[in-house]
Amino acid sequence: GKPYLLAMDEISRRTAEAWARGATEVCMQGGIHPDFTGADYLEILKAAKAGAEGIHVHAFSPLEVSHGASTSGTTVPRYLERLRDAGLGSLPGTAAEVLDDSVRSILCPDKLNTAEWLSVVSAAHDAGVPTTSTLMFGHVDTDGPDAWARHLLRLRGAHVASVSRNGRGFTEFVPLPFVHFEAPVYRKGSSRRGATLLE
Repeated sequence: GKPYLLAMDEISRRTAEAWARGATEVCMQGGIHPDFTGADYLEILKAAKAGAEGIHVHAFSPLEVSHGASTSGTTVPRYLERLRDAGLGSLPGTAAEVLDDSVRSILCPDKLNTAEWLSVVSAAHDAGVPTTSTLMFGHVDTDGPDAWARHLLRLRGAHVASVSRNGRGFTEFVPLPFVHFEAPVYRKGSSRRGATLLE
């Protein structure tokens, strides 16, 4: 669909409404807004917490965190500490797609590479910010069981390393079928329409 941007007072209003209806968590993420800096993500957190101070905020993909850090002139670990201190409760493990650079070079060449994605989530665990993890399947021809196995091994390695360092790792694993509508890779003719029933 068409991109949109919520005003900060609307984020606060929606968070307050969710809290009033019994929600305990809000999830916020999106694409990389070309005008956003690290300060914008901090303002989004501030707006959500203004709406409901006690709500858990599950927000910002590793790509958004990396973008926030680079536009703030700071490191990813330091920026994650700032997000945590501003109220970030956990980080969605999205933008992982498939943690195999031969797939990523076709599917999402403008996103973080495998090592960069793993570095951001590991830094989040070190900062006390839990993360989820994902795998997106059913998109380009180089994707398949071999790439999925490498993805899972990399997630396991990152999880074990984080848990051994600080007792924290991934809280869940979510497999996501590729949704082709509006996907740039599909619009360029470089992907399939989505997962097969067998996948």
